[in-house]
Amino acid sequence: MEAQTISVRFINVLLMGASKHSTYNEKWITKTGLSPALLELEGTRITMSKFAQLYRVLAIELNDETPGLFSRPLRNGTLKYLCMIMLDAPDLGVALNRFRNFFHLVNDDVEYKVRTCPNGLIKIELEEKNNLGPTRTWALELLLMLVQGVSSWLIRRKIPFVSIAFPFSKPGHAAEYEQLYPGPVTFNQNETALYMDPVYLHEPIRQDQSELNEFIRNAPLNWFYFSPNDRPYTHQLRHYLQNRLHENVTINDVALIQHISPRTLARHLASEGTTFQKTKDKLRRDIAIDLLNKTDTPIATIGNKLGFEDPAAFNRAFKMWTGSTPGAYRKQTILQI
Repeated sequence: MEAQTISVRFINVLLMGASKHSTYNEKWITKTGLSPALLELEGTRITMSKFAQLYRVLAIELNDETPGLFSRPLRNGTLKYLCMIMLDAPDLGVALNRFRNFFHLVNDDVEYKVRTCPNGLIKIELEEKNNLGPTRTWALELLLMLVQGVSSWLIRRKIPFVSIAFPFSKPGHAAEYEQLYPGPVTFNQNETALYMDPVYLHEPIRQDQSELNEFIRNAPLNWFYFSPNDRPYTHQLRHYLQNRLHENVTINDVALIQHISPRTLARHLASEGTTFQKTKDKLRRDIAIDLLNKTDTPIATIGNKLGFEDPAAFNRAFKMWTGSTPGAYRKQTILQI
């Protein structure tokens, strides 16, 4: 999978929940190759795979698959059993009803509800039964990711939800939602919900138990929403630039390859909420973070690989992206070589 990064905020709220357990141990952080000091750097980003690795470590060590988020821990194996009872459903609609009923048995704080709206859309709603405390936002974010991840996996198809609603104000990390949720997100709503086209309820279940262990092993990374079909021009651009950043490719070069004008390519990217330079910079950022985490490649070499001829320019760009210089970032990172 192409390197993807996420705000360190998600690590910190994950740890905030996990620390509610009396057996929580900070040493578990370093098991994943993360330094606690790195997590204190404002603006820092980490790879999605590193986040998922820490999530799994905490779930195993705490015997809680939603680490510290709810009044009752979700014991290890619960999500696997949930998926098992959904696998022999005839279609997604029946599977979601089983999901709702099962979750009602294992969680006292939040209840899933599946309803048909007057306009015909299907609403998957989270109803809060108890106060979720300071990790409320993260708990609601996670539970929506869970239901979308499991649903898409069951039918082997990413579901493009019509809209996603949250009851809280737009958070500072809202820009991260474009890679978390498959649809437009609204805030300050009276509900936490996903809205989907009813046609997906009739999709047959296309997975079986032979696929289940891999799905559980890769969780929660496979709950995140990565769909090239949702932003095709952005995805194609990232893919094309992946091994060409050192060549200082321009929008004119890419447009020529795609047999369209630079203006047309710019218009397509704008329709997906980005620009050529923004896409290029995000790719540079993600690759830089990945290399700083996983290799001992000299910083100057990384900068050259990303198309920075001047190390000072790379330092300035990286600090703008993450809040720290490449050298400071690496010093706080335990290398996984």
